[in-house]
Amino acid sequence: MTHSILRIDASARRDGSVSRDLSDRIIARFPEATVTTRDLARGLPLIDETWVGANFTPEADRSPEQRETLALSDELIAELKDADTLVIGLPIYNFGVPATLKAWVDLVARAGVTFRYSEAGPEGLMTGKRAIVAVASGGTEAGSEIDFATGYIRHVLGFIGITDVTFVTADRLALDVDATLNAAHSQIDALPVAA
Repeated sequence: MTHSILRIDASARRDGSVSRDLSDRIIARFPEATVTTRDLARGLPLIDETWVGANFTPEADRSPEQRETLALSDELIAELKDADTLVIGLPIYNFGVPATLKAWVDLVARAGVTFRYSEAGPEGLMTGKRAIVAVASGGTEAGSEIDFATGYIRHVLGFIGITDVTFVTADRLALDVDATLNAAHSQIDALPVAA
């Protein structure tokens, strides 16, 4: 069975993007995989009152307009469901995730679809998947008290059921580009590639 990767690029930059380069290198470790790419630099709509109303209307009762409102969300969720592995390029912008990545999260985190509430609390429905997150930052150290990106993305992924999360970090680019990239490349070389 073919391994399926969903690649999510969150960098606003296409040329010279470290997170995109790291994602390229990660995906090269899976030469037989099929890859679906979602480039968030092309933009995503923010959820609004119309979207929330459509989302909270039971599926059988949705109007054609409400179904159209949720069509992109449904498409993004289908990409997520079809993937065995997520490769997320995560540049840290102003200590957090890019706005487009937050927009993607808002569109895929849907009660009853990617998670559900039970008596024991929230339960993620996207289980059995792996995520590899390529982090790039000029000076915000991954895992530090000023990093509001990596903990957030780990929590969100776990919330929808993806608990196997690995971070590849290039988080000292402003201090020493060569050493930072060499360390990140070594992390990629050490990644296990078995599904």
